[in-house]
Parts: sequence; structure tokens; C-alpha cells
Amino acid sequence: MAGRVEGKIAFITGAARGQGRSHAVRLAEEGADIIAVDLCGPVPNLQYSPATEEDLAETVRQVEALDRRIVATKADVRDRDALKAAIDTGVAEMGKLDIVVANAGICIIAEWDKVTPEVWNDTVSTNLTGIWNTAQLTAPHLIEAGGGSMIFTSSAAGLKGLPFLAPYVAAKHGVTGLARALAHELAEHSIRVNSLHPTGVATPMGEMASLYPPLLEAHPRLVGMLTNSLPIDVTEPVDQSNAVLFLASDEARYVTALAMTVDAGNTQY
Repeated sequence: MAGRVEGKIAFITGAARGQGRSHAVRLAEEGADIIAVDLCGPVPNLQYSPATEEDLAETVRQVEALDRRIVATKADVRDRDALKAAIDTGVAEMGKLDIVVANAGICIIAEWDKVTPEVWNDTVSTNLTGIWNTAQLTAPHLIEAGGGSMIFTSSAAGLKGLPFLAPYVAAKHGVTGLARALAHELAEHSIRVNSLHPTGVATPMGEMASLYPPLLEAHPRLVGMLTNSLPIDVTEPVDQSNAVLFLASDEARYVTALAMTVDAGNTQY
């Protein structure tokens, strides 16, 4: 079925690369125009390379190659003023807003006693407060449009306590709860809110996977918690984007407050 989000406008955070870029391209393939934001800069203590302005420009190129419109802005989801400006400017140019994909996030691997206050605060403020900022600032535009769909990127770690990721797990569990709460509060405006729960995804964040073996060697009883049931180690970004497309489309018109797993069975035992 082609054109599953034809004529819709989607706002996507963390859109410079990885899942965010994949979501932008997949929605554009199905007819959506895109408003994109990304930090495009370093984050302290990050264990993989950060996104750049060149990455965001490549997202723009790929969307425009599909003959769709895109407005892309460098903005930090923790900075409400900058985020609001990016949203409002994009909506003013595009004319409305129908879909919100709150995808921006970071991940830092550390044993519980190695987590610094800076790592905790940066992870929670980006992964949870950033989604709250995105939801609260975009909701008025969805209400004005008569409804829409919000999709929050949580994680398998938003449903189970994956080890060596305490701030990430705490934030992603918060995302899951936030989606459920807002799904009910925003339902009267015909706004659906769902959370997406990937297992590992083949993105630049995966560069830090090499940090796991020594930790698992030291704590062997935890190995099974990171294992997928299906015989794969990671999914591809488009596997997650196909779920985003479904949740954004009218095919999911009565789907809300759902924690949708695309996790190869990781959370289901």
C-alpha cells in the first residue's frame, strides 16, 4: 500500500542519522513531509561518535531525493526555547503538524558505581525530559490540526532492567509511562500516543558494543538478559521505521497507549 501517510507532516527529533534519519526517509517514501531537528554536536562522556551538521544535511538530501519537503534545524531537545522555535518555524512553513516522532536519545554504558552525576543528568534530561519537551510543545499543533499521532522511542530497556545502563533504563521506563499517561490525556483531542521498544539497532550507537564483553565476563549471570530470542544480534533501522510508519498511519487509528516491541523477542520472557 503506497502513500500511507500521504499529505501528512511529521516532526522528528534525532533526525541526523540512525533511526531518526531512517524514520524521516521511510515516512517520506510514503508521502509525508518532514520537520527535522538534531543536536548535531558532542555530548560529554559519549562512547560513540556524535551526529554532525553534515549528517543532518545528508538526511535532507535523502528526503529531497524522494521529492518531499523538509525543514531541518540544529536544536537540542533539552533546550525548550530552541526546540519551540524549530517546531513553530517548521509548522509555519509546512502549514500544519500530524505526526511527532520523539526519537532523540543517548546511551552510556557503565556499571552502577561508575555512573557520574553528569552521566545521569545528561541521559535523563535528553532521553526523558527531551521527550516531554517535544510532546508538550508539539501537542498544541496536533490539536489545531484535529488530531494526530505521537511515537516515543523507548527501548527494550524501557520494559526490562538491562544491566550496565541504569540511567538509560530509568529514562526509558519513564518514556514508557509518559506515553501511557499522555495517551489518555490527549485522547479527547484525537491524538494517539504510543511507545516503540527496539532491541539493538545497527546505528552509530552500536559502536559502543565492544564495551560489553569485559562487563559480561565479570558478571556472567547477566549475559542472557541481552540475548534476543530470534537468531539476530541487531535489527536494521528500517525495521523500527516500519513500526513508526504503522503507528503514524491511519491503519493504527485506534492504536494508542501501546508499548510496541520490535525487539526480536528480547523482552518477552
